Amino acid sequence: MDLSDWLRRCPLIAILRGIEPAEIVSVLTVLESAGICIAEIPLNSPDPFTSISRAAQQFGGRMLIGAGTVTDPRQVGEVAASGGRLIVTPHSNAAIVREAKSAKLIAVPGFFTPTEAFAMLDSGADALKLFPAEALGAAAARSLRAVLPNGTMLIPVGGIDRRSIPSWKREDVSGYGVGTALYRPGDCAQDVKTKAEHLLFACNANPQ
Repeated sequence: MDLSDWLRRCPLIAILRGIEPAEIVSVLTVLESAGICIAEIPLNSPDPFTSISRAAQQFGGRMLIGAGTVTDPRQVGEVAASGGRLIVTPHSNAAIVREAKSAKLIAVPGFFTPTEAFAMLDSGADALKLFPAEALGAAAARSLRAVLPNGTMLIPVGGIDRRSIPSWKREDVSGYGVGTALYRPGDCAQDVKTKAEHLLFACNANPQ
């Protein structure tokens, strides 16, 4: 499946920043049971490649597992070797996108300006991560849609929670990257499940 197929199954991308390898299976189990099928493990988490490997081994056939906060093209190979299939960056870096596509991985680079957005598309990005989304607000998506190529997948990240999702949904974004509103280090699996259910309710509700 390509990224659009995964996002049609569920538009939420779980950003598990700070997760420990010992937690990854229990947290992904409850996320999968709630219906979330995409998870990124930021590389500034403890021992991230072990977490990615365990996640890929246990859930790789049913979930899209990958890495976030990828800041160096050399990290792409380590993610691929660990079984990850998704590369997400916090910034616009064409070398990382090209390396990800060369490794046949899905690339979702961060951007903040139209100049960065077009540069990342030219580099082969599968989707664009608008970050930090909270700094621009949902109305920015409408302006960006007016100039971006038809079919560009736009995913806001930063400050996304169950209260802000309806505003972004009205702007017809492709998905939502959710971090602390879904998982914080130390959260038990039940807490994550409850937060996931609230977020999914917001995704499925009709925006007013």
